[in-house]
Amino acid sequence: MGNLPAEASSFVGRRQPLAELRSKLSTARLVSIVGPGGVGKTRLAIRIAGDLTRGFKDGAWLVELAELRDSALVANGVMAAFDLSDQAGAEPLALVLSYLRDKQLLLVLDSCEHLIGAAADIVSEVIKAAPGVRVIATSREPLSVPGEHVIPLAPLELPRPDSIETLTQLRQSEAVRLFTERAAAASGTFELTGSNQVAVVDLCRRLDGLPLAIELAAVRTRVLTVAQILDRLNDRFRLLTGGRRAALPRHQTLQTAIEWSHDLLTRDEQRLLRQLSVFVGRFSLEDVAGICVFDARTEATTLDLLSSLVDKSLVMKDDLTGLAWYRLHETMREYAHLRLREVGEEDPLEERCADYYISTCRRSAAGVRNRLVPWLEWMDIEIDNVRIVLRRCVVHDDASRGVDLATSLGWYWITRANTEGARWLDELLRSEGGGPRARAWAWGIRGFLAVLQADPAAARPALERAAAGAREVRDLPMLSQALSLGSIAEHLAGDGASAARLLNEAQEITTGLDDLPAQLALLQATSVAGFFRGDLDAVGSASAEGARLSRQAEDLYTLEVWLTNLGLAALLAGELNQSKQMLEEGLRIARQIVDRRLQSVLVGALGCRVASSNPRLAAQLLGASEKLRAEVAASAHPTLAPLVTRAVGFLRSALGAGRLEAEFNSGQRLTRSAALALALGEPSSAAVKPPHNLVSGPLARRELEVAQLVADGLTNKQIGGRLFISERTVENHVRNILNKMGFGSRTQLAGWMASSDGRRHQS
Repeated sequence: MGNLPAEASSFVGRRQPLAELRSKLSTARLVSIVGPGGVGKTRLAIRIAGDLTRGFKDGAWLVELAELRDSALVANGVMAAFDLSDQAGAEPLALVLSYLRDKQLLLVLDSCEHLIGAAADIVSEVIKAAPGVRVIATSREPLSVPGEHVIPLAPLELPRPDSIETLTQLRQSEAVRLFTERAAAASGTFELTGSNQVAVVDLCRRLDGLPLAIELAAVRTRVLTVAQILDRLNDRFRLLTGGRRAALPRHQTLQTAIEWSHDLLTRDEQRLLRQLSVFVGRFSLEDVAGICVFDARTEATTLDLLSSLVDKSLVMKDDLTGLAWYRLHETMREYAHLRLREVGEEDPLEERCADYYISTCRRSAAGVRNRLVPWLEWMDIEIDNVRIVLRRCVVHDDASRGVDLATSLGWYWITRANTEGARWLDELLRSEGGGPRARAWAWGIRGFLAVLQADPAAARPALERAAAGAREVRDLPMLSQALSLGSIAEHLAGDGASAARLLNEAQEITTGLDDLPAQLALLQATSVAGFFRGDLDAVGSASAEGARLSRQAEDLYTLEVWLTNLGLAALLAGELNQSKQMLEEGLRIARQIVDRRLQSVLVGALGCRVASSNPRLAAQLLGASEKLRAEVAASAHPTLAPLVTRAVGFLRSALGAGRLEAEFNSGQRLTRSAALALALGEPSSAAVKPPHNLVSGPLARRELEVAQLVADGLTNKQIGGRLFISERTVENHVRNILNKMGFGSRTQLAGWMASSDGRRHQS
């Protein structure tokens, strides 16, 4: 969420609603663009947001709700759009409201109709909590929120009836212009001429100026003339109107245009299109092959069928993480799903979808610790499809498979979505489904999430159940991990005696076990106990051994934890030089795997480290750390907090209260990437603002980072080293960037990044 959707990259006309939107937003807190599917609500909202973004200090931001099907996750969608992280105990809505409270920005909430109640509730809360926020909502019906201004969106402007206009005048018509642009893109040769202008005008009028219908028709200019397309559509319309000239309702016009495009497909293409409606988010070729392939013949031609649907504008294609991903326009998905239901394929296909994602996630979870980065990139894209399967398991009381799926996503919940993961596990564990081993692991992950959220009240009973389940099935590695985590939870609850008892029991069980996760969990519990006792030697010994084992296993998550422990212990011991390397390496890993909680801790620790040598930098880093901590609603780190208190006292003496406050506030204004770069001593040009701002254009976050480093003159190998990715991946990113931007060389890209256009896309 947050990037411009591909279908909005070209915008046509809309002069009247644009003017009305500008006028309304000058006074209204909420403006809703209301109209049927396919009328262009999203394009209009994004266009006006792009036009007005400079008038908002904190920019314009997009929340795409079309891929969400669970009203409980709307706040998560808003949170993700702002690049906030669900890594603490705060509810997503509370985190969003806290973040927006002092912001001046324009929020675009797109495709609200299927979640209208939840969307209305969130917009109401945002308007009350954040006076500097303006909201544009797109929906098929108003949100019915007090103070809402509704703009009904009519179709595109059409040429006047029974008028003779020149080609130049016709090219100014919104509908004609859209048809001409899309037809030229589809056929490569189409242009508006005196010989086809009458047919083009008639076709646009026949399609009521509906953008989606016009685009579907324009694609057919590859094989048909405009007159032939018009004749075939008129035949279809006459069947519905009995030959009368009476206009169809616009929703029927759009459906007829979609049906006409659908009926021109082969039987295999039709079947694949309706089966693709099972995906609510993006999907890959592998996903299609795993769910939608229906016989050996079509398995061999899946790519050809999918490519054909893309060529006909029925399926959209995006390039993400160096791979091709696909999605359906929401209106097309609705149509395809109706056809799926009509032929009786809905239930069996949804069952196949559930089987596919449960088995795929379970398989991919094996060994995920040492390939966390690519797995998280995959999960970030697939999560909306997986959520649908989780919801199906809850609704159908299928706790057995639901627990398996939720447990296999453990590292996603740990690194990305603590609160959401806890909610799914709580829902699934309420019933008695699932075997004792699976439920024990689920309770263990639930307890781990509660520990991360510093919530011992939830962690203790969950970990007790995990330990009991592990004893029942005689799984010693699982039991060891549950006891080690239980020891940490007891420390958080202030019960040192219980913590020591559980740690001793975990030690007895783990001795002789050849199980890396159990060993790492025991070492972490030992390290935490050392911090609580003030025994820095114990912290250092356990963390050094944990770091050694994690490096061997290429386990980035635990390695960043050990480096954080070692760095904080060195700071507490006054060993400033020794702490630098460990803290910086830990922060680079936290940036790579997007661990927001530890990013905030490590930035703050690096600020404390330079308090005596560079007070101004230290104050900025402490301000940045506080902002990063607020973005995940994390509680103050128990080991870092006294270090920060000591550093602030020194800085107040060194800088004075006024200067300290100014530098602290300066740090709070930094973007996350800029804050991390500052903490690591990297040049500011290496810190590219994440592209969730609407004006970031077609480049994804990683592509913007690569583009900036290309502009800085780095080679592919140097970029790979800077971003912790392979040289080949960098090469793929550069190629995608050049293709997207229409450049022929790195020199052109560097020049664009240095230009005003390039700088605007970074800001």
